[in-house]
Amino acid sequence: MTTTLTSQAEPRQTTLTTTPNRLFTTTSALQKKGAKAARDEAKTSSSSSKSDSPSTSSEDPNDFTALESEITSSINRLKDDLSKLRAGGRFNPELLENLRVQPDKASPQKVRLSDVAQVVPKGRTVQILVGEKEHVKPITSAIQGSTLSLTPQPDPTGTNPLLLVVNIPPPTADSRKAAVAEAAKAGEKAGMVIKDARAKQQKKLRAMQVGKTARPDELKKAGAAMEKVVEKGGSEVKKVVDAAKKVLESG
Repeated sequence: MTTTLTSQAEPRQTTLTTTPNRLFTTTSALQKKGAKAARDEAKTSSSSSKSDSPSTSSEDPNDFTALESEITSSINRLKDDLSKLRAGGRFNPELLENLRVQPDKASPQKVRLSDVAQVVPKGRTVQILVGEKEHVKPITSAIQGSTLSLTPQPDPTGTNPLLLVVNIPPPTADSRKAAVAEAAKAGEKAGMVIKDARAKQQKKLRAMQVGKTARPDELKKAGAAMEKVVEKGGSEVKKVVDAAKKVLESG
C-alpha cells in the first residue's frame, strides 16, 4: 500500500504595522516663547508702574544725613582753627607741637615737634623739654624759621641742657587786629563749606523731581526743612566766630 503524503504549506501572512511619520511642530516652542514674552511684558509694565509711582521709591527727600554731617565737620574745623589763634597773652601750645622738625640732617624726613619734645605752657612762657640732646638744635631752627615770631632760649639756669624756654610776647593792637581778621576768614571758609553742602542736597532733591521718585508736595516740604538745617548751621558758625572775636579783641 502506497501512502502519498501531501504537504500543503499554509500561506504565511505577515502584517506590517506602519507608524505614520510624526510631523515637525513648533507649537510647544511657540507657547514657551509666548510665555516668556508675556513675562517680560509683565516685568516691563511693573517696572514702569514703579517708576511712575513715587510711593514705591526708597529715596527719602527728608534724609539730611550727609548735609548735617558736612555742617558739623565744618563747625568742628572752624573751632579748631580759631583755637590756634593767639588770644591776649595766652598761647596755644599746638602751634609749637605741630611744627615740622628735621632731627637728622642726613635724612630729609621731618616729624612733628611733639614727637621729639614735650611742650609745657608756663604762664607767659612755654617750656620745651627735648628728648635727646642732638634734637635741641633742629628744634630751635624749626621754631626760629616758622611764622610764629618766637625765639627759643636755653635754660636760663644752665642746669638742664635739654630745656628750651620760649617767651610769649604780649599782644599789640596790630596783632589783635590780625587775629580778628583771621577769625573772620575762618568763619567765611566754614560758611562756604555749608553753602557747598546745601548745593549738593539741592541737587539731590532736583534729581528726585526729574525722576519723579518723590511727590511734589514732599519735595516742597523737604526743601523748606533743608533751608532750616542750613540756617541753623550758619547761625552756629556766626556764634562761634563772634565768641572768638570777643576773646581776641579783649586780650
